[in-house]
Amino acid sequence: MVVYATITGMSAAVSPPVITVTHYSDPGCPWAYSASPALAALAWRYGAQLRWDLVMIGLAEDPQLYVDRGYTPDRQAKGYLSFRRFGMPFATAPRSRVVATGRACRAIVATRLLAPELEYAVFRALQFTQFCTTELFDTPEGIGAALARVPGLDAELVLAELDDPRTEAAYQEDRARTRSAAGGPTEFQGKAAQTDGPVRFTAPSLQLTHADGRSLEAGGFQPLEAYDVCIANLDVSLTRRPPAATALEVLQAFPHGLTTAEVAAIMAPHLTAADTGGTEESLIDAVAAGEAVRLPLGDDALWRVA
Repeated sequence: MVVYATITGMSAAVSPPVITVTHYSDPGCPWAYSASPALAALAWRYGAQLRWDLVMIGLAEDPQLYVDRGYTPDRQAKGYLSFRRFGMPFATAPRSRVVATGRACRAIVATRLLAPELEYAVFRALQFTQFCTTELFDTPEGIGAALARVPGLDAELVLAELDDPRTEAAYQEDRARTRSAAGGPTEFQGKAAQTDGPVRFTAPSLQLTHADGRSLEAGGFQPLEAYDVCIANLDVSLTRRPPAATALEVLQAFPHGLTTAEVAAIMAPHLTAADTGGTEESLIDAVAAGEAVRLPLGDDALWRVA
């Protein structure tokens, strides 16, 4: 049996995966977005030995939920400033109103049902829409603009499936799965939430389950090494890929593209801070050599192999 790791488009033919990573997330959460460098490094280290199962939280069905909590477009835009320290791109122009995340989550679930190999690409496109543009990703126009950025996706078909009963059933199943954190490690560590009834996982939360049934949990925002130590305790027989030697090597493994911080995290030696400045220079050199392309994104870029 041949399988493929689909996180951020990474592909590598291997034996069946050893560990399933259940990734509870939401495209509207800045913490989930800011964890992207760690998740990219995790995907690089272990490739298709990990099977990624993306589960949508559905943080809000109605933007009024955020309005009632005191959120405004300018407050959200200013809030992004505090997340810049994690390295992901942000744009700080306030949008016309705050947005709910339920429709965007349904777009991801619809893609899972129609074209599962593009699920993570759609998830990321919607994250980039939320944090690097002023588009409204709870409208058909905003979702459509995000989907149009995903090569190979039939955006119109996904939009047509947003209200399909099959999409809705799968989305509600995701929501139920995320609202099962009561009494577990995530709640114990103070990284769960209870905003609409049951105790739920926050974004991002990872449950790592070995093929033999053993499972470990890293709830909420965590550093890369927290995920890595979970994997080490589940199976020491896995192949652990060393840091990448060049930026181009990284881009070749992630055809949907990565941000500067993600590439830097993959290139960083063990327990060493990522060198985003040096990484960006290497990426610029790759563009100058015709080996990569740079797509402006917020205050940074998405880099892809040419």
